[in-house]
Amino acid sequence: MNKTIINRVLLESKYILATDKTIREIAKVFGVSKSTVHKDLRDRLLEINPEIYEAVDIIFNKHIDNRHIKGGQSTKEKYLKKKKKE
Repeated sequence: MNKTIINRVLLESKYILATDKTIREIAKVFGVSKSTVHKDLRDRLLEINPEIYEAVDIIFNKHIDNRHIKGGQSTKEKYLKKKKKE
């Protein structure tokens, strides 16, 4: 694996552990696609550092458990803004 990729994967993993950000937010910060971040933190990180992978996996699972809540909040805000404009 390329040294640049390894460095990016480690930086992304440290960032998610420090900030608890989502894949979308991490992708914006690092200037890569969501798919790249997902591959980095799901596949490549396991190969590079299994211990950090375990910690990142806990955060991923927490995000998955909460995504329906965030989706509902976003929908609610959308319709509240729409109602305000009317």
